[in-house]
Amino acid sequence: MSNGPVILLVEDDPNDALLIQRAFQKAGFRNKLRVVSDGAEATDYLAGRGSYANRQRFPLPFLVLLDLKMPGIDGFEVLQWARAEPSLKRLLIVVLTSSNLQADVDRAYELGANSYLVKPVEFAEMVHLIHRFEVYWGEMNRTPTLPTAGEPTRSETSVP
Repeated sequence: MSNGPVILLVEDDPNDALLIQRAFQKAGFRNKLRVVSDGAEATDYLAGRGSYANRQRFPLPFLVLLDLKMPGIDGFEVLQWARAEPSLKRLLIVVLTSSNLQADVDRAYELGANSYLVKPVEFAEMVHLIHRFEVYWGEMNRTPTLPTAGEPTRSETSVP
């Protein structure tokens, strides 16, 4: 059961995932961080499918930290899928990736990313980034309401 808002980290590199988890702890981030290791697992978690069907154990996150460059279903595909899902259109998705390519930045925003951050290399810089991240996304930013588990969603493009 969750003790507060959940952040879902989608990261295929176990070293990066560990670094980010430790940076969250060091920064004193109060929210619960969940980690999945690829795009397929991310879509299962967000859809509440398979081993993630129990929403009490795996609550819908208020925010997703999404790596782009992953084998199989990459971050772009996860982003595109999430924005096509009526129940996830308002979900905050922040790209957190090693790619500094402007084409990747542009594509992520075109697909509906709320923010694009490049992973720092040094641990102290990552802690600093996470601390600033917490202040903005956790304290200053107003988040939209997301549908609760079991609440029907209606696609804006559906015809009654």
